[in-house]
Amino acid sequence: MEARKDDVFLAAYPKCGTNWILHILNDLIAAVPSNKDMPPPDLIQMLEFGVPEKIQRMKNLPSPRVFTSHLHYDNIPKSFIENKVKILVIFRNPKDAAVSFYHFYNNNPLLPNTDSWDEFFQKFMSGEVCWNSYFNHALVWDKHMDDENILVITFEEMKENLAQGVKQIAEFFGFPVPEEKINSIADRATFQSMSNKSKGTHGSFAPILFRKGAVGDWKTLFTEVQSQEMDAKFEECLAGTKLGAKLKYNTYCKF
Repeated sequence: MEARKDDVFLAAYPKCGTNWILHILNDLIAAVPSNKDMPPPDLIQMLEFGVPEKIQRMKNLPSPRVFTSHLHYDNIPKSFIENKVKILVIFRNPKDAAVSFYHFYNNNPLLPNTDSWDEFFQKFMSGEVCWNSYFNHALVWDKHMDDENILVITFEEMKENLAQGVKQIAEFFGFPVPEEKINSIADRATFQSMSNKSKGTHGSFAPILFRKGAVGDWKTLFTEVQSQEMDAKFEECLAGTKLGAKLKYNTYCKF
């Protein structure tokens, strides 16, 4: 597909907050006065899902179009990179991402169930899961954290101050949204609010997507040995990097 310079693109490793931030982006665009007559999205906004005819429909959408993807940086359609489309990237600490991904695997009829958390943990650590290794995704985005068209945020900082996070996203994309709208969008984007409306917005898929939305849920499944293995992997891959520092691993990923 051919990207437009004013496209809005969200990149995320699975279970790092994709549906959450996509909801916020759609609300922000709807809140821009010049977009008041724009119809809400009527197709799957994730690039890698949908029927082949979806590409033609995407070409006919009015700007700004909003897309999201779990694809690795190297597999994102090249026109997004060449046209310097603004890309919002969200990451979540790897322990919570792994646990959320495990539950997603076992609750999603489209994915193979795993016999146990222990089995899934090893697959996650070796990158033998859908969309491959969390750490490979993180390493490549770390290289682009200073690109002017890329903003990296974290699940945890959005949980800490949702209104501030919504404001930061609006400013990055240049959306002229007044403060009161920012606050109302944040109110609608809490986990409880989105979960309460999920049957209407996501139908039968709602229970699969909306489980806890919490920080620290990894402690319900990780053994001490697994925790130490993840700690060592994080140290090997991301210690000393800008993304590693932004993830505040010692705050969110230690017993």
